[in-house]
This record gives sequence, C-alpha cells and structure tokens, in this order.
Amino acid sequence: MNDKVPLTVRGAEKMRAELNELKTVQRPKVIQAIAEAREHGDLKENAEYHAAREQQGFIEARIKDLEGKLSNAQIIDVTQLDAGGKIVFGATVDVVDVETDEEFTYQIVGEDEADIKQGLISVTSPIARALIGKRVDDVADVKTPKGNRELEILDVRYE
Repeated sequence: MNDKVPLTVRGAEKMRAELNELKTVQRPKVIQAIAEAREHGDLKENAEYHAAREQQGFIEARIKDLEGKLSNAQIIDVTQLDAGGKIVFGATVDVVDVETDEEFTYQIVGEDEADIKQGLISVTSPIARALIGKRVDDVADVKTPKGNRELEILDVRYE
C-alpha cells in the first residue's frame, strides 16, 4: 500500500528542515558522543554510551520516518488551486458555530501537519470531512463526541 499522503508546501518544508537538522546536526553530535563514551572504557557499565546509542536509535528512526513520509507525499500548493470557492485540502476556512456564535479559522492539512492550537486540522478529522466540498454560506453538520455542531462557512481562502 503505497498511497500518496497529501501535504501542504509549508508542511513539506518543515519536514525537510527537521530532516536536515537531524542529518547535519543531531546525527554527527550523537556519533561524537558515542565515540567519546567508548574512550571511557568498559561499555557494559558505561551509561553515557548506552544513552548515546539509544539517542542514535531515536534519531535514525525519525530520519527513516521523515524520509518515508516525504517520499510518499503528494505536495499540494494551495495558492495554485482553482477550486472555485469550494473547500478542498489546503484551504483556509472561516466558520461560525451556529449555536454559540464562536468564530474559528481552520486550515485543512495532512495528518502530520495537524495542530489544533494553530488552527491546522487534519484532512481526516470530523470537522475537515464535514467542511470539504462546501462553499461560503453553506452549513456543515459536524458529528463530534459531544454531539452535532453546525458550522456556517463565512470565507474560503487558498493561501
């Protein structure tokens, strides 16, 4: 199963930056720490050595994870989309909760980019699934664990 995973341009750039940091800064640093710990003698009793090896394992696993995600990414440049006002992956949407009059701004992003505190919601989330395909003035019925919410769409942007 080698399905493409949608990713915004910004999300891909953040992943590439993290990958570069891991390869050019973190990996050499942990290799140096392992070399220094080896010089301290008996490896069985050497806590620094074991900690550095464990850290190396985490770094290598994260590098592999990021490389895999980037190789399977379908990078979508939201600014190049012509969705005709429809809500699609990457769109930024202003909504108002019909019941509470609270306004929210969400951008629909890939799962690895989601951060609700920054208004970045996963394309697989209940809110995103309810919004996709809708237009300004439509009302999306969102099924949440706390019951249904109605969100009226105020604006759709591709930025």
